[in-house]
Amino acid sequence: MNTPDHLLYTEEHEWAEFKNDEVTIGITDYAQSQLGDIIFIEFPEIGEEISAGDNFGEIEAVKTVSELYAPISGKVTAINEELDNSPETVNLDPYGDGWIIKVLPLNPDEKDELMNFLSYEEFVG
Repeated sequence: MNTPDHLLYTEEHEWAEFKNDEVTIGITDYAQSQLGDIIFIEFPEIGEEISAGDNFGEIEAVKTVSELYAPISGKVTAINEELDNSPETVNLDPYGDGWIIKVLPLNPDEKDELMNFLSYEEFVG
């Protein structure tokens, strides 16, 4: 399992990268491997406010549909439109080109509630 050490993680298997004033969010390598072949992603609207722990979209694989949960509260500033045509990018590069949304954090202190890579690796076993 690939777990980059510069990201933070949730128990719902989302990751967050805090960079400058923006947070990039995606699903983990573990999550994409459990889902299987991803065929569709439902995004929030740009400008929409999302709350930590709440659903912000769905990810559909061949065999299942899973909710996407916000690791941090924020205002959506970007969605990865490339995934509309190539959702399988999440399977191929979940921590790079397979990112899902970017947000402007509303409460940066919420990142203290997230797991570092060691805690996440222990969590998934």
